[in-house]
Amino acid sequence: MVSSNTLSLSLILFLSFSSFFSPSQSHNKVSLELYYESLCPYCSNFIVNYLPKIFEQDLISIVDLKLVPWGNAKLRGNSTFDCQHGPNECLLNTVEACAIDIWPQLSKHFPFIYCVEDLVYEGKRDEWESCYEKLGLDSTLIDDCYRSEHGKELDLKYADETNALQPPHTYVPWVVVDGEPLYEDYENFVSYICKAYQGPDAPQSCTQASYLSTVLEVEAKAKHSFCVTERVMPTWGKIRSTIASWMSQMNFLGAF
Repeated sequence: MVSSNTLSLSLILFLSFSSFFSPSQSHNKVSLELYYESLCPYCSNFIVNYLPKIFEQDLISIVDLKLVPWGNAKLRGNSTFDCQHGPNECLLNTVEACAIDIWPQLSKHFPFIYCVEDLVYEGKRDEWESCYEKLGLDSTLIDDCYRSEHGKELDLKYADETNALQPPHTYVPWVVVDGEPLYEDYENFVSYICKAYQGPDAPQSCTQASYLSTVLEVEAKAKHSFCVTERVMPTWGKIRSTIASWMSQMNFLGAF
């Protein structure tokens, strides 16, 4: 059975793209980048409860949205990696990377990613494959992708993009508007999009009264939540090597 959220989002996407998207507007678009990981609860909350604002409001006409599913994963030797929330997160990161690669149009891959993250948000992450049926998608392409080397290549590409961020990200969700990170104010991304837009026809949702009320509403809330990048703790071997090096230096200085 299709959830009402998935149905409404699919309809919103269809209407938004058929009504607003045109190549002539692309040069005026504001870039909106979301660096995230699939099982971070704050990322799924943002994708499910905040990001659809660009479709529900008339913002999609001025927004170029890019999703980067890597987050706080850590590269290891031989191009292997660990994910902050374990192997299931690595799997879903790859699944969502494959969706973006297979269906590059936002109107194709976003409903799928939204559906997966909606299940994560509801505590039903193991049911993610039900999104194929809910959205009428063929599962073969994504299954073949995430089980293959191509899926791993996509992960490593997103690792490079995330690790190249300046300033570096320190948590997720990490939201960037026109190259500028929003830090803890990421839920207020609509007002930043409106401020950054330089085109001739600002959407109705970017009128001063509209986005200033959003600013006041968000500023009244408590600090936002996020999944912090884990610090890599030194191994005992590394600690022992550091101590030995320090003692060697002390002995050298003592000789004088």
